[in-house]
Amino acid sequence: MAKQKAASRPAAQPAVKKKWSGHKTSAKSPARKTLRSKGRVSKAKATKKARPKQRVAISHHREEDFKADGLRTYAKYRDLGIADATHGLAQAHVIRLIGPCNPAEVSKLHYHDVDFQMVYVLKGWVKTYMEGQGETLMKEGSAWTQPPRIKHLIMDYSDDVELLEVILPAEFKTVELAG
Repeated sequence: MAKQKAASRPAAQPAVKKKWSGHKTSAKSPARKTLRSKGRVSKAKATKKARPKQRVAISHHREEDFKADGLRTYAKYRDLGIADATHGLAQAHVIRLIGPCNPAEVSKLHYHDVDFQMVYVLKGWVKTYMEGQGETLMKEGSAWTQPPRIKHLIMDYSDDVELLEVILPAEFKTVELAG
């Protein structure tokens, strides 16, 4: 049996030089491409796998769940179980600010070292000050985000105010500022 010659261009055809287009063609081996993409995927998967699996959190309204054990002494908090269900990724609670408002107690400039913070007014109203935003009156149905480390304070609130607050991560530092 005669050896088969490897496929190549016929001898009569001159070599054609391709013009460089700035893009690499399929000269790379498929193995190299796979290796490179596997490296990227595995880093993303490693980050994802680092977090424990989240579970469902269900919370029904019960008056006895409002506790005076949170960040503010003039507030009662109802934990919604998000911190436990997400293994500290986030927290959510309903806050009732206790009236009447005492500006000497509540109007302290501070910031939170968080990745994300969102507040929604469920009932009543609250007057806030945020650096770069100024004073804002938030009423039932109002919502706002507070960027990480933004200086802010509560100026006043109604006796019946209830807020829904969502924060990432669940554990964070609050820094009170002189002012």
